Amino acid sequence: MKSEDIFARYSRQIFIEEIGLEGQKKIRSSKVLVIGAGGLGSPVIQYLAAAGIGTLGVADFDEVELHNLNRQIIHKESTVGVSKVKSAEAFVKNLNHHVDFIGIDRKIERSNADEILSQYDIIVDGSDNFTTRYLINDTCVKLGKPLVYGSILGFSGQTAVFNYKGSKNLRDLFPEPPFDEDLPDCDSLGVLGALPGIVGSMMAMQVLKMITGLPGSNDQLTLIDTLNWRFQTIDF
Repeated sequence: MKSEDIFARYSRQIFIEEIGLEGQKKIRSSKVLVIGAGGLGSPVIQYLAAAGIGTLGVADFDEVELHNLNRQIIHKESTVGVSKVKSAEAFVKNLNHHVDFIGIDRKIERSNADEILSQYDIIVDGSDNFTTRYLINDTCVKLGKPLVYGSILGFSGQTAVFNYKGSKNLRDLFPEPPFDEDLPDCDSLGVLGALPGIVGSMMAMQVLKMITGLPGSNDQLTLIDTLNWRFQTIDF
């Protein structure tokens, strides 16, 4: 993309003193993997594509279902029954065709995690189960990849940056995943649609801050309570 086209499209980012044209070039040259194109992944994908991420990988093995549409904003009625990766690709191409979209229609497992995650600069975890979250975390630690983490339930969410410039990781906060298979999740207790938009936008902001070298929030867990409208940061 020509420099004048970059300025025309991203001027409101470039006008920010801490970003500038050099920051925008860093965004353009970055490679980010979003794992999960659901409630959290949707706003992350949307805002990273809009910001001009150079290479955006999206990994998901599900199809779009009707009940997804209250919160998974990159999908629409016409993509119900379509793979989420294909739906996400169509959304990104319609929003910003300069983004190099890489769709990974596969489940992240121990057999492929190293291969897939190693190709990206930053990993974003929008998964919805503990097995995948801990696998992603452990793989990022092994590969030395920074990880942006988030989770949601009902009216509440949390987000953190792990393994960035020597910072702690998920196991430093929660050493082992819970073994109770009956723990509540979004399928059983639900989630209000705007919540993943809030948490996912915060996750996207953390990615952009890392790329452009802005101060991070290492070794901090942010708790979001939208029912009582309380935001709390816990150092760990």
